[in-house]
Amino acid sequence: MRFSTLRRIAACLLCALGAFVVISPAAGWTTYRGNAQRTGADDKAGPEKPKVLWVWVPEVEDAMKKKAKIVEHFVGSPVPAGGKLFLGGVGAFNASTVYCLEQEPKGDKQQVWSRAAPWVKLPVVSSPAVADGKLIFGDGMHQTDGAFLNVWPTDGEPPLWAYPLPGKLVHLEGSPTVVGKQAYFGAGSAGVVCVDLDKATLDGKEIKIADIPKELEARWQAMLKQYDIDYKKDPDFTVKPTKDKLPRPSPVKVWQQGEEKWHVDAPVNVVGDKLLVASAFLDKEKVGDRALHCLEAKTGKPIWRAPLLINPWGGASVEGNIVVVSGSSVAYDPKELKGAKGELAAFELATGKEMWRKELKGGVLSCAALSGGKAICTATDGKVRAYDLEKGLLSWTYDAKSPMFAPPAVVNGVAYIGDLGGVVHAIDISNGAGKWTLNLGTDPAVKMPGMIYAGIVAQGGRLFVATCNLEGANQNKQTAVVCIGQ
Repeated sequence: MRFSTLRRIAACLLCALGAFVVISPAAGWTTYRGNAQRTGADDKAGPEKPKVLWVWVPEVEDAMKKKAKIVEHFVGSPVPAGGKLFLGGVGAFNASTVYCLEQEPKGDKQQVWSRAAPWVKLPVVSSPAVADGKLIFGDGMHQTDGAFLNVWPTDGEPPLWAYPLPGKLVHLEGSPTVVGKQAYFGAGSAGVVCVDLDKATLDGKEIKIADIPKELEARWQAMLKQYDIDYKKDPDFTVKPTKDKLPRPSPVKVWQQGEEKWHVDAPVNVVGDKLLVASAFLDKEKVGDRALHCLEAKTGKPIWRAPLLINPWGGASVEGNIVVVSGSSVAYDPKELKGAKGELAAFELATGKEMWRKELKGGVLSCAALSGGKAICTATDGKVRAYDLEKGLLSWTYDAKSPMFAPPAVVNGVAYIGDLGGVVHAIDISNGAGKWTLNLGTDPAVKMPGMIYAGIVAQGGRLFVATCNLEGANQNKQTAVVCIGQ
């Protein structure tokens, strides 16, 4: 992300990696937006009429067990999996916290667990992937150098794995995609990386996955034993150890492509044996390659390359043999929206041949959602557009009357959109007619105005939306996670 300050966000807040799978609560959520089409939903229809079912506000507890509300800016989409909701927030001084919430809270028991520093050392602006009882996410943003792919247990136990990626302009702004035992992720100027989550190294030596907890527990006990010895010798200058000081095993790298040649802040998409990587060119730094790359998923070997006219911050969406890539001339900064230009382009998956290309009057920062034979995208000019997937003809336009950064969630013929005015829109994708709107700033159950940077997700007939207040009239005012149902 490009933050010149916390308030300035650059590209790819919403970026992530994708796999061509159908998501269910039991299966986890292995890719951003849930599938290769980037619909951000399961197969259960969303609410016909909106009702706020619950509102969660982040809190911090002090030494006296008193709780106080805090402002966390939620810039990555929440992830629903296994009855829980996972998301990361960015607070003061770019400090981050990762949260696990109940989708069905009982009384005030909304938050299951949270982890911040020292477990989270860099800003987290991505959405996690959830697979096989693991929470997998990247950290870092444009102003930080070096990053980690983190692998945590979803039950909140202490994190065990971390894959380090050092280097200038290296950051993991998008969530990983997990296919089988492998994770694929973009890493800024480190290109794209594939790691094997079933193999690990510790202190340079390979270790069996099943042996990791036992090995770390042995080291922890050794640290405590040494502490007792040191404390008896010099109690005033002996610091009690904490588990974050334990070494973390690292997944084994399978391959890496585009290092110091590409700049991958956009989602990659895994479809069968192919991996689609959208790379940007950074005008200020003069690095990267503005193109869509198709690689062999197994080896990282290039198959084809298609040049792009503007940066593909939203990445590629795939339906059958059609790949749709969005683009924007500006990054995620509300102050830069004037004169922004966008692009939507379609290519053949098998060959990379261009099928159609459309120029838009607003920047398309997020991925398109492919559903019902249409490519549906939001734009910074306040318009939602739907194009025929085969021919690229404009099907309809919906005016949200407010700029949009977030991608649509589409299920059962309805697109759910969040705008920078904090309004949720439900749109009939057959004709672009509005079905309903809900203003989070004025609704009696919420009354917290906030921008919606992150895509709404639809799960089990409900909508989950998170807000942020990085800019504008409500800058640094209270934010929230809201569940909308019927």
